[in-house]
Amino acid sequence: MKQRWLILLLVLIASFGVLGIGGRQIALNAPPIPASVVGPDGRELVGAGQILDGQKSYLGHGGQHIGSIWGHGAYLAPDWTAKALHRWAELTLAQAKASGLSDAEARARTQAAFQSNSFQDGTLTLDAPRAAAYAATREELARTVFGGDRDAAIPARWIPSMEEGERVADFFLWTAWTAAARRPGEDVSYTQNWPQESLVGNQITPISHLWSILSIVLLILGVGLMVWFQASQKEEAFPAPQPMTPEPATPSQRWSAIYFAVAMALFMVQILMGVFTAHYAVESNSLYGIDLSRILPYAATRTWHLQLAVFWIATCWLATGLYLGPKLAGREPKGQYLGVAGLLVALVVVVVGALTGSQQAILGRLSGSFMLGHQGYEYVELGRLWQILLTVGMVGWLVLVVRAIRPALAAEKGSLGLLKLFLLAAVAIPLFYSAGFMYNRETHLALAEYWRWWVVHLWVEGFFEVFATVAIALLSTRLGLLREKTALRSVNLSMILFLGSGIIGTFHHLYFSGSPAFISALGSMFSALEIVPLTIVGFELAQSLRAGRALGSGYEWPFKFFAAVCFWNLIGAGVFGMLINPPSILYYGQGLNTTPIHSHAALFGVYGFLAIALMLFALRGMTPDRAWDGKLLKTGFWGLNLGLVLMLVLSLIPSGLNQIVQSLQHGTWFARSAAVVQSPFMRTLTWMRFPGDVLFGVGALAVTAFTIKAVIAAWKWRKA
Repeated sequence: MKQRWLILLLVLIASFGVLGIGGRQIALNAPPIPASVVGPDGRELVGAGQILDGQKSYLGHGGQHIGSIWGHGAYLAPDWTAKALHRWAELTLAQAKASGLSDAEARARTQAAFQSNSFQDGTLTLDAPRAAAYAATREELARTVFGGDRDAAIPARWIPSMEEGERVADFFLWTAWTAAARRPGEDVSYTQNWPQESLVGNQITPISHLWSILSIVLLILGVGLMVWFQASQKEEAFPAPQPMTPEPATPSQRWSAIYFAVAMALFMVQILMGVFTAHYAVESNSLYGIDLSRILPYAATRTWHLQLAVFWIATCWLATGLYLGPKLAGREPKGQYLGVAGLLVALVVVVVGALTGSQQAILGRLSGSFMLGHQGYEYVELGRLWQILLTVGMVGWLVLVVRAIRPALAAEKGSLGLLKLFLLAAVAIPLFYSAGFMYNRETHLALAEYWRWWVVHLWVEGFFEVFATVAIALLSTRLGLLREKTALRSVNLSMILFLGSGIIGTFHHLYFSGSPAFISALGSMFSALEIVPLTIVGFELAQSLRAGRALGSGYEWPFKFFAAVCFWNLIGAGVFGMLINPPSILYYGQGLNTTPIHSHAALFGVYGFLAIALMLFALRGMTPDRAWDGKLLKTGFWGLNLGLVLMLVLSLIPSGLNQIVQSLQHGTWFARSAAVVQSPFMRTLTWMRFPGDVLFGVGALAVTAFTIKAVIAAWKWRKA
């Protein structure tokens, strides 16, 4: 057993070492930001600090929720990098043709001009055709972000002035320059030639195909080894189940139950915001004729939709930790309920403050308010003040958990049992969320993306999953479903596999974000390895269903929801993950609707169902039998699962594949243009979400109704 923990420690040290070295190289090799951009006569087009001013303005008004940069962001408005590059090159080509050059000569000159790197000593010098085209493109982009674009759901005065719009356009054009200009001494752009653009000669690099092929080879090898390992394990006898008899909750556990009710309320609001966001794709910022552009525009509904997903899922996981403390220790510390209740109030304040601040910033009423408004990046949109308060709250949560389980920790035998592992996983939650403090609006975009994915990939997909795995293992041992030795071995193996591949796999989000080429190599191969543990998903699913049937007494439903986690882990993270992991695929699909296929199936399918499974485990322990409504859970289970399937099959998958085809044939700029996104075919696919969305909503309502009923019963139930 000690050898396994030593292996895990070495894996963590090695993985974070590679991740840290990669971050250092990203910082050293990030595309330079010119202090000025000038024409051939020295006339200044962009002054000192104006590109950075544009970045701050873009982020401050919702940023990645109005279009995308380098492929990261929303899918309805244009990818500003691809759009700016195409239009700038198009106007440059037109000028070259107007000078009397043949089409072939004009194209060759345009391509050579854009690929040349004329940045030196802080100044970017443009030739006359590119300088004139730059000014014209900047004006067009500024008019779009200031005047709005109905097809892209950009409201009028999204950026409040034309002058500020020009600064935002300068930022867009800088990202376009990084996409075409070759790195010094290399025949590849700062973004690894992304996006594909024939006018500037951007094509996928041959080495990307090599990394993609090797990642698939490594995946096949890993799957084979995992199957061999699983088959070689001695199957232990299934222990006799010992269901925990539901009993009246302690005062702090009753308060933890309210967390679940709050989480389900947030879940319902998240679904509503998802409906608004999807509908805006066919009716701009209106809902059946009602103009919402000055109340809840697309950027606000999408911000809330993503942020609420993090809030409600995290709330369920945190509440599970608060419930487990007294349950594992067998008693409750004095005054524990006051801390749990106070933390709940603080959580509500943070959620309301974060959502209100982000909406006000998008509407221009908190312009530039980094502390209270909108940070501009996906999944970490909340203003810095709310981010600080949320982190403080998670530290408070950790204190409450430690306080509750301290007696059980003291009694635990062995060097590193499940309880100690549970504590370490709990420590990691506030620790890795704090990576979001490593950047601000002035941070270079390449480095900000690096740290942002620490939060999204490592915090949400890594250590929260470890925490949930340990929590389920603890519950399984207490229910008599697993011996602790077996549970420890399983948890240890899962941690080695998930963290060993997942930490370095963070790089697969950064292929085209101004990173050096080796990032693609590491990201593609290790992200492929993340799928290897999913090869045992059938075994886990069967075990989950078997455990649920063995326990009965309502425990079959937590295990059925956990079985859904296993299923969607394979489909969402595994199958659909391979739609975006290999560089050869992502090069043509970055920023298209292939990503939401993966994110919907993985974020809700894995982490959403996992949150509900943990919630049901906790509620089963403190809900009397008479209030445990299996019919509502059956409706909720099938409604959510079938609704998600229909959402994917009828809408997201065909729309994503259609965009991939357009991208392959014409380029990213065209796949994201109104000609495609607002085409009759894509609008029809958007409407085809309706059956799945309705079924999903019915399922969510059923789970919410069950939760409220169970929470009320838990609060009323007292010891005789």
